[in-house]
Amino acid sequence: MAEEIINRVANNQNLMTFDLEEYYPDGNRVLFDIKDWLFEGLLLREKDFRKHVKDHNWSQYQNQYVALTCSTEAIIPGWAYLLLTSSLIPYAKKVVVGSLETLETILYEELINTLDVSAYQDKLLIIKGCTQKPVPEGAYIALIQKLQPVAKSLMYGEACSAVPLYKRR
Repeated sequence: MAEEIINRVANNQNLMTFDLEEYYPDGNRVLFDIKDWLFEGLLLREKDFRKHVKDHNWSQYQNQYVALTCSTEAIIPGWAYLLLTSSLIPYAKKVVVGSLETLETILYEELINTLDVSAYQDKLLIIKGCTQKPVPEGAYIALIQKLQPVAKSLMYGEACSAVPLYKRR
């Protein structure tokens, strides 16, 4: 009769897995490109731009995360994004300037900054790498900065094939 196989990884009380995907902020993401509000896609005319802002249906962004961008090489004055944000504040959950990846990174960084990591004190941690939801690289960078001061060791991947990242001496 063969010996019973014991999963030492699963039974290790000091080994924990941290899955960023579990913290994914629910809600629709919207990329708001202002290029169509510019003269020939390149020049912001204040009067025309303000008319677009005034006439736009901002309520369609209710409870959504919005990334403001301009996909052309136009030079956008700083006040333009402020004006858009001012119109979005009553509706959107969050407004950022940049890409959807920038938006995801900021959402995760805000979340990670509020995490209580005391449960990970002196633990062996695996930061899970495979996700179904979009977890940007910047989120992993923020996470390791939060966890390294408390963890005994950090690895990335899965328990069967984790890549060592840090080990306290």
